[in-house]
Amino acid sequence: MKDYLTILGAGLAGSEAAWQAAERGVSVVLYEMRPTKPTPAHKTDHCAELVCSNSLGNNQSPSAPYLLKEELRRFNSLVINAGDTHSVPAGAALAVDRDLFSKKITEQLLKHPNITLIREEVLEIPSEGPVIVATGPLTSPSLSESISRLIGQEYLYFYDAISPIIDANTIDYNKTFFASRYDKGTDDYLNCPLNEGQYYALVNELKIGEKVPFKSFEKPIYFEGCMPVEELAIRGDKTLAFGPLKPVGLLHPETKEQFYAVVQLRHENKEGTAFNLVGFQTKLTYPEQKRVIRMIPGLENAEFFRFGAIHRNTYINAPDVLSCDLDLKSNRGIYFAGQIIGVEGYVESVSMGLLAALSAVKKIKGEEYLIPPVDTALGSLLKYVTENRRQSFQPMNINYGLFQVNEMKIKNKRERNKNIESKALNSLSKWMDTIDGELVK
Repeated sequence: MKDYLTILGAGLAGSEAAWQAAERGVSVVLYEMRPTKPTPAHKTDHCAELVCSNSLGNNQSPSAPYLLKEELRRFNSLVINAGDTHSVPAGAALAVDRDLFSKKITEQLLKHPNITLIREEVLEIPSEGPVIVATGPLTSPSLSESISRLIGQEYLYFYDAISPIIDANTIDYNKTFFASRYDKGTDDYLNCPLNEGQYYALVNELKIGEKVPFKSFEKPIYFEGCMPVEELAIRGDKTLAFGPLKPVGLLHPETKEQFYAVVQLRHENKEGTAFNLVGFQTKLTYPEQKRVIRMIPGLENAEFFRFGAIHRNTYINAPDVLSCDLDLKSNRGIYFAGQIIGVEGYVESVSMGLLAALSAVKKIKGEEYLIPPVDTALGSLLKYVTENRRQSFQPMNINYGLFQVNEMKIKNKRERNKNIESKALNSLSKWMDTIDGELVK
C-alpha cells in the first residue's frame, strides 16, 4: 500500500476526492487525460467541467438534493463551494456559471501543495493501491477495457442527452416573460409561452424531426431523469405538457394568464448573455434543432452557442463488485467513485468522490473507517450503490425514498422531510467526529 493516493479523472468526483484527501495531509497524484485526449462531450480542459445542465439541483430546504448539498458543505466541499460562489439565478435550484465554476475548481486544485495534476491518459489501472477510479461515464476505451478485466464484467450503459444553449441577444423578449414557478425565486427563469395550437405543432415536429441515428448494434436505453424531449413527445401528445413544459405555477406577471405549455430558459452565465433550454435535452440533428426550436415563441431568431447532443454513459454494476468502503471486494484499495458507479447527478457524483477519499485516507493512515449512517443523504446513497439486490441495478438520483427512517409514516410531507433533514444532519455531525474530529467542523 502506497503512502499517497492516485486518482484517475478530474471530473466532479475526482476533483472532490483529490481535495478532501489533500486537505487531510495526504499527497495526491491526480490524472486527467484532457486536453491530450478529448471526449465526445467536453469542450474545455478545466477540471470538473459540466457537460450537461448547469444546474446542481434543488437548493431549498427541505428536499433530499438540498440535504445532500448541505452535508457536503459541512465537509467544506470544493465543488459545492465553487457552486455557491459562482451561482446564477435559478429559483429554488443551485445553477452555476459553468465556466467560472470549473475554472475556480481547477485553480484550487493546481495551487494545493498536496496535489500534483498530470495531464495524460492512463491506459491501465495501477496494480498497487490506493487508487480511486473516477473517470466517469466517458471513460476512454483503453481504460474501459482495463476496468472490465479487473472487475470481471462488462459495463452497463444508458444514453444521456444535453440541452441547447442560445444567445440571449437573439431572443424576442416581447413574447416572453420572467417568472419562477409558484414565485419560488426572483423571477429567475425566462418563459416562452405556447397556446394549444403552438404546443401541438411543436410536439408534432419533435416527433417527425430527423434524429441522430444510433449504430446498428446499439439499443437506445435512456435515463428517465434526462430523456430527450422528442422521446417524451413520442410517448404521448400531452406528455411534455405534464412534464418539462408544464405551465402550472407560471402565470404571466401582468395579465395573470396561464398558458397551455411553457418552455423555460435558465441563465447559463452571470452576465446573462446565454440561456439554456430547461428540460429540452435532444438528439435532433443540428439543422432540425434550429428549425424546431425556432418554432417556440420568442426564439424565432435564436442563435445557438451550443446545440443539444447525446452521448453514451457507461457504469459498472456497483452492488456486485464494490464494498461499502467503495473499493473492490476482489481487490481492496482500488476504489471507484462518481457516475461510473451508477449514481446519477452532479452532486451525487461529488458525494461518492468525498466518501471514496475519506475511506482511502483512513486506509493510508492505518486507521479504522466507519461508513456514514444510513439516515444521512450520504449514507442512503452509498447503501443504494453497494447493497446487493435482486432487481436490476439502475442509476439513481438522491431522493427521500432511499432513506430508512421512521418519518415516512408522517403524513404531512413538509414536516416529514424537515424531520428527516434534522436527524440526518445530527447523525452526520456525530459521524464526522469519527472521520477527523474538528478538522471538518
